Amino acid sequence: MSAVIELTGVRFRHAGGADGTPAFELNIDELSVRAGEVAACIGPSGSGKTTMLDVIAGINHPESGCVVVAGHDMTGLDLAGRRWVRLREVGLVFQTLALVEYLSAFENILLPYFVEPALNRDRKATDRARMLADQLEIGHLLKRRPKRLSQGERQRVAICRALVTAPRVLLCDEPTGNLDPARKDRTIDLLLEAARSSEAAVLMATHDHSLLPRFDTVIDMASLSRSAS
Repeated sequence: MSAVIELTGVRFRHAGGADGTPAFELNIDELSVRAGEVAACIGPSGSGKTTMLDVIAGINHPESGCVVVAGHDMTGLDLAGRRWVRLREVGLVFQTLALVEYLSAFENILLPYFVEPALNRDRKATDRARMLADQLEIGHLLKRRPKRLSQGERQRVAICRALVTAPRVLLCDEPTGNLDPARKDRTIDLLLEAARSSEAAVLMATHDHSLLPRFDTVIDMASLSRSAS
């Protein structure tokens, strides 16, 4: 199958901050994830996992190189263009979860349809949202706002939101960190199912090495990035 995520000669640099944040440089000579492939990204905190996911999603723009996502050259697009690709083609699970506190769990799951008018929020979309919620055992919580959910429940809402549009690319930053073992396994099952049923490319940053046997590919950040000198 063809690559859905392709990075070539990518360089992104954090200059470091007055708060003591260290300078950091992400260098990726070549990286690809095929349609239907489930890849794990490992490495210690600060190794660039989240930075790489943000570059792929078009949240961060590299200084040089090429980033192609679902056939779109992200490095050739402006901010609005990258946002358009992200909403239509990419499902994101942020480490911070990024739920909207004044929306219900159900509205948070359907958020991509509210912010991108071109997405069709029809009966099929709402039925899929409810199905995903039921699969992750939060179907009875859909009317609650995030402040009335546990951290694990909030995490499952974020995962449902990433899957609801059936995206071609899934980028997940520690999506199972607050889940118990049974729900962690169910979440991974959903990601695997998404990849193989709709030929999505899944790239997941994780510290949980017990999950690695379930992935097709394991990417070690130590071979992709280095601290700036």
